[in-house]
Amino acid sequence: MNAGQVKLYDTNPEILKLLSDTKLQVSIMVPNNEISNIASNQTAADEWVKNNVLLYYPSTMIRFVLVGNEVLSYHSDQAIKMWQDLVPAMRKIKKSLKNQNIRDIKVSTPLAMDILQSSFPPSTGAFRSDISDTVMAPMLRFLNWTKSFFFIDVYPYFPWSSDPFNISLDFALFKSNSSIVDPGSGLTYNNLLDQMLDSLIFAMTKLGYPDIRLVISETGWPNSGDIEEPGANILNAATYNRNLVQKMTTKPAIGTPARPGVVIPTFIFSLYNEDQKIGPGTERHWGLLTSYGTPIYEIDLTGKRSVSDYATFPAAQNNVPYKGEVWCVATKDADVTELSAALTFACNEGDGACDALGPGNECYQPVSVNWHAGYAFSSYWAKFRGHGATCYFNGLAEQTTKNPSGFSNNFVRLFSFGFFILFYVLVILQVEELATSLV
Repeated sequence: MNAGQVKLYDTNPEILKLLSDTKLQVSIMVPNNEISNIASNQTAADEWVKNNVLLYYPSTMIRFVLVGNEVLSYHSDQAIKMWQDLVPAMRKIKKSLKNQNIRDIKVSTPLAMDILQSSFPPSTGAFRSDISDTVMAPMLRFLNWTKSFFFIDVYPYFPWSSDPFNISLDFALFKSNSSIVDPGSGLTYNNLLDQMLDSLIFAMTKLGYPDIRLVISETGWPNSGDIEEPGANILNAATYNRNLVQKMTTKPAIGTPARPGVVIPTFIFSLYNEDQKIGPGTERHWGLLTSYGTPIYEIDLTGKRSVSDYATFPAAQNNVPYKGEVWCVATKDADVTELSAALTFACNEGDGACDALGPGNECYQPVSVNWHAGYAFSSYWAKFRGHGATCYFNGLAEQTTKNPSGFSNNFVRLFSFGFFILFYVLVILQVEELATSLV
């Protein structure tokens, strides 16, 4: 695929060994659950570096150690404690590397755009008040002192899909012929990614660090998703990522309006579709490849191939929000044993979601695990989707725009009527046969 770098979310030994003696630069990650221990214990940091860096470096070209992943996006009591431990852990990992005389590995941490309290227009960019002074200022000081990079996960898909009528799809896909002027800075923007990146640059500038370099640690566009997730399709995914590659590999570098001409190293998320990941459908469809390793669409990561050289796709059908009703049903090939367990879960947790399935009630027939599970899934989802529930159930459920209960009830009525007629005919025949034998 002609990739130049790869970012891992762990330190998988097999993968790190396979990456040895390649030209791929590698970023590895300290798991979130190890941050607090490392922050309070230099020996723990030394041990982590020994086990996860020294065993592979320099044969594997490790260039970044990333401490945690989107740590500041979590808000439990334990997570908030981790906020305070993040920068101390980064310092201790850096000290361990320095003690091993390793100078070419930078330390950073990937953060999400929710670290910003304000992001539009970009000139209003500012960090959240709960982390600005206590976490972001020390972090920026560390990154500036070590000449490291600020890693940011930035997805134009999310602001666009949450407001597709006010944000142009072409603006999100780098296809816009129009532009937006930031009234505060006077800078002109012709794509959503630049707006998002510059809001972060303005936020850093307000804390006194205008020059810390950026790395896009995640970006991309989903190639599929649930019915109610607009714009998640192969055409948009290919368009976004191909245009992204063209923008980021152009020489001389384009940069952003606030930092013209500056190179921004960029990681596309992700290599594979994650077919077993929970959550909305888009969570499983960010890959350049299927979960089996086959390409979903053509892409040249070097940027040497012109976007116009690729074959065209059919027009997308879901670029506007779906307005009709959606139901959640069991997949046709679902394992019956697993389906039974999921059915039990949905009914037990569903706060009366399965009352209609009781013997003699309106949805009891037909008596099949698949039908009962489909009803339970749809009922549970309808009750709890507002609280984050999804139509997934470990891959046993899928969305549909066809009302399954209407079909089933009509089928049951038809089946019942047909069964009655058949029974009546058989009785008549048996009576006639009995009468004949008596004569």
